[in-house]
Amino acid sequence: MVTHRSFGSGEPVTLVGHGLGATPGEARLPTSGLPGTRVVVTLPSHGDAPDAPEGYWTYPRIAADLRELARATGATRAVGVSLTAGALLALLAREPDAFERVVLLLPAVLDEPRPALTREEAITAVGGPPDYQAERRAAFARLGDAPDALRGQVAVPDRAALALVTAPVLVVGATRDPLHPEDVAKQVAAAFPNGRLELVPSWLTHRGDVRGWLVDFLRG
Repeated sequence: MVTHRSFGSGEPVTLVGHGLGATPGEARLPTSGLPGTRVVVTLPSHGDAPDAPEGYWTYPRIAADLRELARATGATRAVGVSLTAGALLALLAREPDAFERVVLLLPAVLDEPRPALTREEAITAVGGPPDYQAERRAAFARLGDAPDALRGQVAVPDRAALALVTAPVLVVGATRDPLHPEDVAKQVAAAFPNGRLELVPSWLTHRGDVRGWLVDFLRG
């Protein structure tokens, strides 16, 4: 169900997934400066991908699509933002050795449901200039019932399953982002034996810091 575009060449091959309602430009942001080949995912109902089928919006369903694409492209590393960070958690809980290195940016949920947000709050909570808000509003208009379907879901039933993941995992959270609570990022990092936590006030205002961490981590 997902589509993708590849950038760069050679090894390593890194799968990069975006958050709910992300514009194509946002989806590519985490790839800047990464070594090797970057396989940028476009989820259904985003960008030029077809609309999502009924019942699509669950973390396990998205995780299955990401795993299939990783196998098809030879991706050994993965970067997930918000929604796809949750899907990668679901994937790793089922298949702990799926990737050699994993980056989880702005995870919003682990094994407890996130606080309920209205669609309008989801669109406007992260702030940004009017043109960015207009892009987010247009993106969410295409999503149908996706925000409602995801509300109340968890990425994994029990975080203890993540203790079997031996790969290094970098978790980047934000201290001033109402959509992605700081405590969730801390819990996610702590769930992995080789988890590393980095915090910024906001990804939008600290992209340089985040890019530096990703490049260094994925070169390892």
